[in-house]
Amino acid sequence: MITKTFQESGLAFQSPEVISARRNEIFLHHVAYLAARSPFYQHKFAKEKIDIRDIKTIDDLPGLPLTDKADLAGAADEFLCVPPEQVVDFCLTSGTTGAPVPLQQTAADLQRLAFNEEISFRGAGIASGDRVLIAVALDRCFMAGLAYFLGLLRIGALAIRGGSGSLPVLAELARRYRPTAIIGVPTLLLRLAERLAGSGNDPTAMGVKRLICIGEPVRDRGLALSALGDRLANLWQASLYGTYASTEMATSFSDCCAGRGGHVPAELVAVEILDDKGRPLPAGEAGEVVATPFQVTGMPLLRFRTGDIAVFHEDPCPCGRRTPRLGPVLGRLSQMLKVRGTTFFPQSIFSVLEEVEEVRGYYLEVFDEFDLSDRVRVVVGATDGTLDAKALGDRLAASLRVRPEVLVLPPEEVQLKTHSAEKRKPMTFFDYRRQTLSGR
Repeated sequence: MITKTFQESGLAFQSPEVISARRNEIFLHHVAYLAARSPFYQHKFAKEKIDIRDIKTIDDLPGLPLTDKADLAGAADEFLCVPPEQVVDFCLTSGTTGAPVPLQQTAADLQRLAFNEEISFRGAGIASGDRVLIAVALDRCFMAGLAYFLGLLRIGALAIRGGSGSLPVLAELARRYRPTAIIGVPTLLLRLAERLAGSGNDPTAMGVKRLICIGEPVRDRGLALSALGDRLANLWQASLYGTYASTEMATSFSDCCAGRGGHVPAELVAVEILDDKGRPLPAGEAGEVVATPFQVTGMPLLRFRTGDIAVFHEDPCPCGRRTPRLGPVLGRLSQMLKVRGTTFFPQSIFSVLEEVEEVRGYYLEVFDEFDLSDRVRVVVGATDGTLDAKALGDRLAASLRVRPEVLVLPPEEVQLKTHSAEKRKPMTFFDYRRQTLSGR
């Protein structure tokens, strides 16, 4: 349960000493709660001979066991820490790497969710006078749209619940109600701007001042706007704010006005960056994001492996917050590619494609070639005659040092493959290798 003190102020602007003391307090309460209420962690602690009385501070976190998606999928009910009658909401995980898992939430968990989004939105400058178009699914047990609505409710801003299923509906809402901010997946916001412009409505005249971008990175590893971010900022003439979140974490990391990475809400989560052997990495080095969400009462987790690769930043932020930040997701462990001795992530390809104005959608297909090498096909959408596959292959080869196969199709065919009513964001990665089959 979030205390009144946390709700009123948060920890971001407190002194390092206050932040450290309160995080230790919250962490110790979290571990004690798991030991007292979670059947899964009770068994885990007993099996690994962990006595929580030996845990003194948050510095002891790396010595505790990791949790992964397979644990959730295989024993979801064992994570529940409250009687079933206290569960008021189901949120389903995305199912990116397996079947969706229900995350059961209490009323206190929804309050926590709302608080997280409130401080995230306030960091982006959203206030009670704003009109915010939520271009994110609010149905089908998705967490994101619900969280954004609850956060805007706390602020007192007007929420325009447009959803993500219909571009014409979003365009009409934007024309009619003139939102000052829009929340959505970057590629959807790009298509929305293009649709408005194509119907004679200048997106820059809509009055949109802020774009809250979810699900896809809009910054590069150096925290500068990516090619996609630049295109969005120019099309809308608006400020961009990147975010990172997952259903399992029930926590989002959002840019502030300085755009220096997603601030960690210190009272709500602990974040570690681990190497491929599970060892902690220092700030500035890329590794797997491992999160321990605090103050969750329904299905709390410990050291949850997200599978996402990112970099931690601990240098001071110009905005004055004293919490570390998480950089954009650079890739997923399950989507790492190896082609003739060169290792890279799909995002390296996407970043090149986003620089090419003629590209109208894209996806990757990955196949087995040899035991230690993948075959990668890059499929892009473009109108007839506007894009040459060989030239695009040359451009990719210059960046990647390997040449993937390139196929150009009509944009409509690409959209049929990448957009699904069952998914909250476009699927741009299709893995046909023998060891795994997934769509991102």
